Amino acid sequence: MASPREELQRLSASLRELVEFQRRAGLQWLEGTLPPAPVEAAWTIPTAAPVSAARTAAAPRPELAEIRRELGDCRRCKLWQTRTHLVFGTGNPQARLMFIGEGPGAEEDQQGEPFVGAAGQLLNRLLDRLGLQRAEVYITNVVKCRPPHNRNPETDEIAACRPFLEQQIQAIHPRVIVTLGAVATHALLAAKAPLSRLRGRWQKWQDIPVMPTFHPSYLLRVPQERRKTWEDMQKVVAHLREDDQGS
Repeated sequence: MASPREELQRLSASLRELVEFQRRAGLQWLEGTLPPAPVEAAWTIPTAAPVSAARTAAAPRPELAEIRRELGDCRRCKLWQTRTHLVFGTGNPQARLMFIGEGPGAEEDQQGEPFVGAAGQLLNRLLDRLGLQRAEVYITNVVKCRPPHNRNPETDEIAACRPFLEQQIQAIHPRVIVTLGAVATHALLAAKAPLSRLRGRWQKWQDIPVMPTFHPSYLLRVPQERRKTWEDMQKVVAHLREDDQGS
């Protein structure tokens, strides 16, 4: 049986190994490669965490299929005139982690699924580095139809889609929301501060913690900012782990 001193040394060594692996993994995400993860440093987030009493006692929430049926062949704003496909959302309907972007791009409009272009590939890489599968999380956008020429959604377009976005959040009731970019952050939180002041700092939408960070398309243009998003996502992972321990 190990002595207290030996046990403390073992725990200290494991902690150093985890810290070093996180440091190397973050750098490798920036460069596009990743070393094999030590067993004790695996970052997989349990998908079968106990459901808290607060969540089970909540009022019945809408189902995603019901929300999609209500949305229908939406013509509530002018974006329907130029869209190919309405892009509702994809992923685990009971996801603990939800990502919200601003709106579909050209490839998303063609395929009817969010984040399938170059920005989506970068997001997939980030999820992979975090030990997550895309199917474990839920991904959607503030607006469900592509704005022409990938312009930012306008106020009336966001307002038309907002009730459906809020219903999606209520249906999933994730433990954490990550907003991708200024448009999504400002639309969800009704915040006016620039993203540079909001990102990396916990916010809240109703009772759900929200972590604003950069949009993957921005990170494609400005790759030196990826380190900041990596740091933001480390806070998200830590929060989910703490939430597991408190459940």
